[in-house]
Amino acid sequence: MVIYKATDYKDMSRKAANIISAQVIMKPNCVLGLATGSTPIGTYDQLVEWYQKGDLDFSAVTSVNLDEYKGLSHDSDQSYYYFMHKHLFDRVNINPDQTHVPNGMEPDSAVECQRYEDLIHSLGGVDLQLLGLGNNGHIGFNEPEEAFETVTHCVNLTQSTIDANARFFATKEEVPTQAYTMGIKTIMQAKKILVVVNGEGKADIVKRAFFGPVTPSVPASILQMHNDVTLVGDAAALSKINL
Repeated sequence: MVIYKATDYKDMSRKAANIISAQVIMKPNCVLGLATGSTPIGTYDQLVEWYQKGDLDFSAVTSVNLDEYKGLSHDSDQSYYYFMHKHLFDRVNINPDQTHVPNGMEPDSAVECQRYEDLIHSLGGVDLQLLGLGNNGHIGFNEPEEAFETVTHCVNLTQSTIDANARFFATKEEVPTQAYTMGIKTIMQAKKILVVVNGEGKADIVKRAFFGPVTPSVPASILQMHNDVTLVGDAAALSKINL
C-alpha cells in the first residue's frame, strides 16, 4: 500500500485527482469505479478544472458507480445518479451512455444485482476504483458484518444511516431503507484502488482499517490484501499512523 499525506482537504483532492488523471491519460478508454459522498467532491472539482483547461479528455472513459439507493429515481436530488451528474458527468465530456449507476428503480434485487455484476464483467473489470471510508470502516454500503459480502447485493440500511439521511427528505417515509452496492469481492477485483480520507474524525478508523487485523467487522481492512492500494489523506486523518 502506498500512502500520500496531504496538508489539507484541497491538497488531498489534488493528489487524488492526479492519480485518476494519470489513469485516464495512460489508458483513455479506462473503466473508472466512482464513489459519492462529501470526501470525493473536491477530487471531482479538480478533475473538472483540468478538463476545462484542456488537460483531460473523458470521451473514451467508462464509469461504474459503487452504489445507489433502492427506490430513488434518477431525478431525485438525493440519488447517487443525480450526485454524479451534478459533480462530474455534466461538467466533462464523458459519454452519458458510458456512465453506469445501479438502477435504484429496479424492484427485483436479484435481477438488478446480477445485471450490474454482469455489466462490470462485460467491461473487463474496473481499472481504478475510488473509495471513501466510513467511520465504522464501511466501503460502499458494505457495513460491518460477520462475513465479507461477496458481489453486488442489496443491503438493508442501518437505522443510524436511515436516521442520518432523514434530514434530506421531506418525510421519514421517503427515506430509503435499502441500497444496491458492489460487494467486497467486486471491489477487490479492481486492478487499482484509491482511498480518500480527510478530517480528524477518520484518524481512528484509518489506523484500524489499514494497520489492524483483517476482519469483516472493519470491512475496509480487506484492502490490506489487495496488491495495488493507494491511500490519500490529509494530515488530520493520518495523524494516528506512523509515516
